[in-house]
Amino acid sequence: MASCRVLRPLVAAVLFRVGAHSRPPWNAMSLLPSLCRGFSTNTLTAAARKFTDKHEWVLVEDGIGTVGISHFAQESLGDVVFCGLPEVGDKLHFDGEFGALESVKAASELYAPISGTVQEVNAALAENPALVNHSCYDEGWLIRMTVDDLSELDTLMDEQDYEKFVKSIEE
Repeated sequence: MASCRVLRPLVAAVLFRVGAHSRPPWNAMSLLPSLCRGFSTNTLTAAARKFTDKHEWVLVEDGIGTVGISHFAQESLGDVVFCGLPEVGDKLHFDGEFGALESVKAASELYAPISGTVQEVNAALAENPALVNHSCYDEGWLIRMTVDDLSELDTLMDEQDYEKFVKSIEE
């Protein structure tokens, strides 16, 4: 509903400007409830990246979670040279280990941010594991999986809380 607090003054400002010159054929404020519903985060189609305290992220869209590691994690690891990932069909459990990343200076286990079944593994990482470093939130994703329990997302941090968490580690 924070989005409604942002949209309401914007719609009011547009109405004020339009009203100064002409009257719109409809009341833009009547659209506000529909706009706000479009920003709801309680559905399977709403997408907001969530983070674990182990630096994995998940982005859920249409019941499928795309999983990767954060910018902080890839930066800490250094140049990734190998991605050990699960196979399609593997069942993952919330906070359970599901693979590992190896870099020129370290290795790090991967932990599932949610429970579900692996639907897809990023095949591009087999030939170019450095995608994790170059595009950790886009092309460098690790796996896509079903979401068994949406309530697990409530235990994860949003981007703002994750940034605070990272800052507390760096201090």
